[in-house]
Amino acid sequence: MISGDTAPGTHFLLSLIGRWDAARVQRRLRMVRPKLLTDERAAWELSSFGAPKSVLLWMLERDDPATNRLAFHLNRADPPLLRDILRGLPFGAATGPLPVQVELDCERWNCSHAEPEIRVSPLGLIGALREARTMRPARRAARAVSRPDWAAVAEADRAEPLPGYARWALAERIDCPPELRTQFGSYPRFTKRLHKAGIFEFRDYVESGRPPVNVLAVLHLGTQLFPHRVSEAAALLKPLVDAELGANSDAWTVFEERLPTFAGTVPELLATCGAIARGR
Repeated sequence: MISGDTAPGTHFLLSLIGRWDAARVQRRLRMVRPKLLTDERAAWELSSFGAPKSVLLWMLERDDPATNRLAFHLNRADPPLLRDILRGLPFGAATGPLPVQVELDCERWNCSHAEPEIRVSPLGLIGALREARTMRPARRAARAVSRPDWAAVAEADRAEPLPGYARWALAERIDCPPELRTQFGSYPRFTKRLHKAGIFEFRDYVESGRPPVNVLAVLHLGTQLFPHRVSEAAALLKPLVDAELGANSDAWTVFEERLPTFAGTVPELLATCGAIARGR
């Protein structure tokens, strides 16, 4: 029987094959039907599987007031994100202010829904970023950037590159636009540092996050919390799942055996399991 630790990821991948094939594999593996979780419980579970910091942005991108409320109370958002949630600013495709519902839980969680105090330097937003010559002032300047400010920051950097410390402080904001991170420089060492800080572009997380037991469990929870992103993961992984596992119960058995301890990536795990099953 599949253990509770590995079942979420297996259920997620099984959702990518045909319903009848999935049911047959579930019977073969003696899988227990997954428990139905509330969105609140699913949000709590994310930390159990080492979800990266970027998962908070993926939740906020839904522009759903109820999801924003969970993000505000359960995920230890940084002050700039708390401020923008309280201002009703959209993180996704919404075009107008969002209803703010965080006060509904403030008594329960014994917290305030007052906007955090974030000071803007007398030098102004861009001036403070340009004057940052060490990490502490760079992070202080980066905290002042709100959702509507990113375009101005990108334009200022194009006009004259911002100092390295300022660039890093901005890049490690989970809501830094991907195109701005690319503008700052795209090279392996920079990407590795971002991943170590828990900052992932979604495709990178699906294809290079480790270990698979955690990545797949986070995606399983994401079917509730960030379904718009999980549909991207499904499109990325389905061809591999079809090619390497498909409806082959033996391949799924290998997958069950390897998933708890495999240290590589999800694509590497799928390729490994397919090769082993074909060699038996």
